[in-house]
Amino acid sequence: MKKSILSALILLFSTLSLAEVKVVTTTTVIYDLVKEIGKEKVKVDYICRGDQDPHFLEILPSYMLKLRNANLVFKIGLGLEIWLQQIIDGSRNDKLKLIDLSTDIEKKDVPTGKIDASQGDIHPNGNPHYWLDPENAKIMARNIFEVLAVESPQDENYFKKNLNDYISKLDAKIGEWKSKLASSQGRSIITFHKSWIYFADRFGIRVVGQVEPKPGIPPTPSHNAELISGIKKSEIKIILMENYYSDNAPNQLARSTGAKVIKVANSVYGQPGINSYIQMMDSIINSLSNNL
Repeated sequence: MKKSILSALILLFSTLSLAEVKVVTTTTVIYDLVKEIGKEKVKVDYICRGDQDPHFLEILPSYMLKLRNANLVFKIGLGLEIWLQQIIDGSRNDKLKLIDLSTDIEKKDVPTGKIDASQGDIHPNGNPHYWLDPENAKIMARNIFEVLAVESPQDENYFKKNLNDYISKLDAKIGEWKSKLASSQGRSIITFHKSWIYFADRFGIRVVGQVEPKPGIPPTPSHNAELISGIKKSEIKIILMENYYSDNAPNQLARSTGAKVIKVANSVYGQPGINSYIQMMDSIINSLSNNL
């Protein structure tokens, strides 16, 4: 009898030690960071694919099913995932904990004055594309660690080691990325969407305009004409854009000015071969350093 009880207890504790924290992330960037910190102690899935625009996502029943049995859902925040609350409500998961990773980020491009729809897809609390600064990715990773450690305290030391290892890798890559773009500091570029302010500030690149006349507003002929004049006057060589946007307007600008359109993935799995945050940043940095 004692042996049976002992065996049952051993089985129970071994099962508990193998229990996984169930996580869903809104984007593949967060997904990759959670995998780096949690590894096999965490079961993680994501909602928005890397080749989709996270601003506008068609809500599917499958997204609600992903959240139904999850413990945690991580989001970028700052109004990027306007679709998330409807998915959370549809999941009917009263125990789900929502974690906003923007809490400790130093926000940029926070609008002042009156805000209305005439300004386009504006974010009242700041620009949400902060993950494109790798120093912010470190902040995100630390916040993920803190949440996972609370959710699974018996694995805190394991998560901490993974965090430290990942921060060390990121620090080494940040030095490498800065070196690659050192000769490009002060150079001016045009971007499609207003999503590169954090990246540009980190690496000393000047963003002097966008193909979109206002965030989320399609390019217009009059705005294109203004950009063509500005690109020629300032001898801008690069139009940087996310690969999920149409390149019709950027290509028109390129034909008229001689500038080069560079399409990059700004999320993990955004294109073949980009299977991690570090690979994504490598791809962006290399694309710019080879053309600036």
